[in-house]
Amino acid sequence: MAEPVTIRIQEADFDVARESALLTRGRTDIGAVVSFLGICRGTEGGGEIAALKLEHYPGMAEAEIERHARDAMARWPLQGLTVIHRFGRIEPGQNIVLVLTASQHRQAAFEAAEFLMDFLKTAAPFWKQEESAKGANWIEARAHDDAAAARWTKP
Repeated sequence: MAEPVTIRIQEADFDVARESALLTRGRTDIGAVVSFLGICRGTEGGGEIAALKLEHYPGMAEAEIERHARDAMARWPLQGLTVIHRFGRIEPGQNIVLVLTASQHRQAAFEAAEFLMDFLKTAAPFWKQEESAKGANWIEARAHDDAAAARWTKP
């Protein structure tokens, strides 16, 4: 059976249960699905956040995520994966990103999900602007995210 890889960048919200069901429907070779759901927080550094505005580079963003998804499929024995990333204005409590990884066993699914999220946090062509009472500011890369992603680099 072909290993499904679903990549979507969309403005609309998504349904986590529906996406998981689509990934596993008719499959008896999947013993583990790991999901990561990123949600917009309402606070950061002690201040309130009104919303995040996410922008991306259309075409390039999908291609880069696809490249890393194929890398994950090659590194771990996955039966499939899904990556959905939203763009536009996202308010606290709303979904931002979903990563689902499916494998026969949990370890591969967990590691592949971490790998994909580390990439999405550090190298995917998305830009985030935080809106607050103080105004809007672009979110800079964080050293701890870069350190987490560095562990996947081949020596």
